[in-house]
Amino acid sequence: MASDEETPESTRLDLWLWSTRLYKTRTIASDACKNNRITVNGQKGKPARQVRVEDRICVDRGSMKQEVEVKAILSKRVGAKLVSDYLIDHTSPEEYARAASIRQTNRFSTPEREPGTGRPTKKERRELDQLMDDSAIEMEAFEKFAKALAKKR
Repeated sequence: MASDEETPESTRLDLWLWSTRLYKTRTIASDACKNNRITVNGQKGKPARQVRVEDRICVDRGSMKQEVEVKAILSKRVGAKLVSDYLIDHTSPEEYARAASIRQTNRFSTPEREPGTGRPTKKERRELDQLMDDSAIEMEAFEKFAKALAKKR
């Protein structure tokens, strides 16, 4: 029966991007299309655009531009080992190296947080709550004083 089934000639762009694991979810793939991060054969790629074999898709990932060619059509997500059966990656090794160096630079440039300087502990939260309650009481007293003063004038 598998031989009787015909393979489709085309599929939606967002579905193909998700199926070939270029994006983690179909929603993210669709959003990338809507935000002009995907081009198909040099034209803006909308989520519903039909993708055909031999189409060249350029994915702008911010620090890297990945270019792939559609090798086969699919509409179901495949395992990572099978992705190479459905696309040809034309991205240069220099582009991957540049993206890796940017990631490494970002990792080392991010300041490390000193222990104890992050979220307040439970004890510190209680002290903050008490301080806020006290200042709220003081604010209420000040507002009453201000109203009384305004009435006297």
